[in-house]
Amino acid sequence: MYRRLMLTALLPFALHAPLALAAKPSPAAAPDPTEDPMMITAGFLSGHPDLRFRLLGIEKRDAGKMEQAFGFFQRAGFYADKPSQAMVAEMLWNGTGTPVNRALAYAWMDLAAERGYEGFLDLRERYWAALTPEERDRALQEGPAVYARFGDEAARPRIDAALRRERRQVTGSRTGATGNLRIVVPGLVGTTEIDGSKFYDDRYWDPEKYQAWQHSVWAKPKVARVDVGAATQIKDEADRKTRIEAGAPQVDAPEPQTADEQPKLDNGKP
Repeated sequence: MYRRLMLTALLPFALHAPLALAAKPSPAAAPDPTEDPMMITAGFLSGHPDLRFRLLGIEKRDAGKMEQAFGFFQRAGFYADKPSQAMVAEMLWNGTGTPVNRALAYAWMDLAAERGYEGFLDLRERYWAALTPEERDRALQEGPAVYARFGDEAARPRIDAALRRERRQVTGSRTGATGNLRIVVPGLVGTTEIDGSKFYDDRYWDPEKYQAWQHSVWAKPKVARVDVGAATQIKDEADRKTRIEAGAPQVDAPEPQTADEQPKLDNGKP
């Protein structure tokens, strides 16, 4: 199993993944939909490309298919998935599934810390402390192109559009009347039904509420272990700001290319 990760517990969305950021949802956070095999089987991930490609990245990484994992994490990051952007940074730093590029790795970790999530900020500062002056210069030169394509100003409109598009498919979505909706999930023997009010909880489909849910999970994750640099205290808001000058957002930039797959189910779990 791949262990050279600074993130020893990537997300609560992938309970089996040995990552280094152990994020704990707040008590008020919505339940994790990917823990419910019926939600996944019903096609929940079709409207959540960020989660879909993140899970595929974890699946490929666990299978030792590092180049494919790198591609899927990039594709999840294309839809504003901050943990996946941090994984791209880690793989670039270690040369896992891609050549070592510490300057570019810093740019990706800076991007993962864009929203001020403390765990990613800490990792960003550890990266910066370990870079040579030449690598720092190159990181600042290459970073704007990364932000232009994968930063929130470009990536948030993509995930927001995907959520709205899938949400509109449900009967009654225009009025929010999902309480009487039943979603039929085919199985090996017969079918199972899911309460529509559970599947279409606004916290999973309304773009602002969805991001608020993500924030509740990742705002203050616990960093369990790191392999590079020394701890750097983030003292104030000035320390949280990016060092990289963002380029003009490219919302219509080409999506990273990967195989067209869905995460596999193993004993009912992705």
